[in-house]
Parts: sequence; structure tokens; C-alpha cells
Amino acid sequence: MICPVSGNSIQRTLFFGLLGQLFLVGMACPLLAGPPMVEPYLLQGNYSGGEKALLDHLKQFPKDAEARFGLGALQFIHSVEGLGQDMYRFGLNPDLGASFGFPFFRMPVPVNPKPEEIDYEKFRSLFSRFMEGLTKAEKTLALVRDPKIKLPLKMGLVKMDLNNDGKADEYLKTILARYLTGRAANIPLGEMAVSFDQGDAIWLQGYCNLLLAMGSVILAHDHRETFEVSASLFFPKVKTPFGFLNNIPRRMDNQLFDERIFDLVAFVHMWRFPLKDQKLMVAALGHLEKVIALSRESWASILEETDNDMEWVPNPKQTGVMGISVPRPMIDGWLEFLDEAQSLLEGKKLIPFWRAGDNRGVNLRRVFTHSRDFDAILWVQGTAANPYLENGEFTKQATWGRLQRIFGGEFFGFAAWFN
Repeated sequence: MICPVSGNSIQRTLFFGLLGQLFLVGMACPLLAGPPMVEPYLLQGNYSGGEKALLDHLKQFPKDAEARFGLGALQFIHSVEGLGQDMYRFGLNPDLGASFGFPFFRMPVPVNPKPEEIDYEKFRSLFSRFMEGLTKAEKTLALVRDPKIKLPLKMGLVKMDLNNDGKADEYLKTILARYLTGRAANIPLGEMAVSFDQGDAIWLQGYCNLLLAMGSVILAHDHRETFEVSASLFFPKVKTPFGFLNNIPRRMDNQLFDERIFDLVAFVHMWRFPLKDQKLMVAALGHLEKVIALSRESWASILEETDNDMEWVPNPKQTGVMGISVPRPMIDGWLEFLDEAQSLLEGKKLIPFWRAGDNRGVNLRRVFTHSRDFDAILWVQGTAANPYLENGEFTKQATWGRLQRIFGGEFFGFAAWFN
């Protein structure tokens, strides 16, 4: 009797069975299947197309953590691109924003030869759109919890279309370089290949919350008067009752008595903003509290890592892509800072009042939960702090001095990185 399954048919069965196994493994392990799905969309600057493709993919494969992480990263970068396009649309002059240290006005957008006129409502809408994009990215990243996840990306080659002409010809690293300070400012970015992992997904979610907190504080206040007096410093065509302000030259020079000196003084003088929405101040507090919780979660994940694979934020045994080591005392110092910041946001510790003769401190939590109109000059003078003064335990100056020493005098630079 002849066996119905010949030797050749057995080989074919094994061969195709092996192919099937490899296919299933490839589906389960994106790294074996080649570059991550999001990569070509980021390198081409095709954010709308990438978002649609990734959302369609996740409908079929909802457990694909790499694709979800990629989607969250894409949505975050897309929101940054949208902010840049809005800034370009209205002809932002980023040099002055950089000199003042305003994060949202430091976008290195190209010069717009035909900017649109901006008014106060368009100015607020600009921030609202940015926050909508961040909120979407934050919700996506909140679902990425996989200790084995890897998302390798060449961040230095990610492209953006900042002037909204349909051509992605600006690199994300150009924007990143604008914000680097201290030792990080001298790092050659190159293609900046990074292997992002779970700790980085949590890190990026935290950054979304930090920016949402800042945006919430901005939108919680009415800036109309300040905008009408000072927006011409940043934008060339402003709808304002003071049309002559639009004649400000766009380049800074060394003329001591330039008219812009008075405009800058007026700008600082106008830092008084009526409270518009108390709920947004409470929302800002919630975002800041979430930043702290996510930072702790991120560092717990980072400290558990045993690999050394193109790390964005390394633990003491790893090498980061930026070439800056992070020793254990620095991490312990950061975790101490998180505890101190949480105590301040919870109102358990107070900020020492800066006027002599008063031993009370400022309850920072009440600044968010019982907000009043903001006046920068009155805060410096101290009278604006009066409603928030109370007796209690202070945050200690020695604690902040120790943190500065641990971070080599660059605490705030590291804070911007560590999040």
C-alpha cells in the first residue's frame, strides 16, 4: 500500500506551515516585520494620511501597541506642526519670542511674505486648536502600556510643513534645537535614531499634559487689552485700535531709543489678565498633577530596563542618544523634586512669602482653585499674593539649592528633558 502523503508533499506542508508561523510572528512582533508602520508618514510629513492609516489598522489590530504608540507620536508632532502653520500664517517673528523665553512663540517658522491679519479671537483659536491636537495625542498615548514595546524612529529625519504649502521641507530637529539649552544645546542631532520604549510613551503623555496645563492657563484669562497693545511686536498685521503699532520694523537692531523699546515696556506693563474661566485653571492644576504622576511612572519603567538600545531617556546603566549620562543621584534628586512639587500643588507645603515682616506662605493650590485676575506687577510687589497667604510648612530653599548642585546648575534644563 502506497502512503497517500509523499515525501515531497510532507516538505511542502512543512514549508507552508513554517511560512504561516513566520507570518504570525511578524504580526506579533513589529520589529521583525521591518520599520514601524508610522515611520514613512513621519519621514514624508504625511500626518493626515498616517493618522487615517494607523486608525484603520488599529480597528483590525487593537492590541498592536507599537502602532498605537506611533499614532500617539504622530498626533503629537502633527499638533506641533499645526501650531507652526498658524504662527506662519500670521507672520510670527520668533526672535522676540525666543528672547523673552516664551515657548509657544519660539517656533522657527519661515518668514511669511504675505501674512494674514490676526485679531484677538484668532489668537485664542490658535491655542484652542493646538490643545485639541494635544488632547487627542494624550488619549492615544494613555492606552500604550506594554513593557516590551519598541518604536525605533529616526527623529532627526522627521519632516514638517510649517508654511502649509503642501511640501514637508522642515525638519523636526530644527524645532528641537531651538529649545535645547545647557549641555544639550551643543549636541549634533544628525538623523537622531531613537528606540522609544514604554517609559518614553509615558514620558510623551506627560509632556502633552504639561503643554495642556500651559495652554489652559492662557485660555483661562482674557488677554485682549495686552494683545491690542503688544501683539504687533510678534505679528506684522494686527487688528488693533492702535494701527500705528503695525509699523514696527521686523528686525531688532542696536538703536537705543528705537520706538520698540517703549512697546516692550508697554508689553510688560500690560501683564494683567482678567480671569475668564475658573474651570480652566482647575483643569491646569489637574494636568500638572498628572505630569507628576506620569513622571514617576515613566522613571519606574526606565529604571527597570536592562537593555541599552538607542535610549531617549537613559537609566544609569544605559547610554542615551544625546550622550548625556544620568547617574542615580540625579534620578533620586528628580524624584525628590516630584515629591516637593506635589506637596506644593496639594497645598501641603507653602511658597515662602518674599516680603519682610510676614511669616506666612503662598498656597499654590489655591492659586489654581480660587483664582483671581492676574497682575504680574502686583505679584512681584506682593499684594496679589495676599489672598493665598497662610501659615504652614514651607518648601525649603536648601532643597532647591541641593537640586541645583545635583544637576550641575542646570536643573531647569534637565527638568525640560526629564519632564
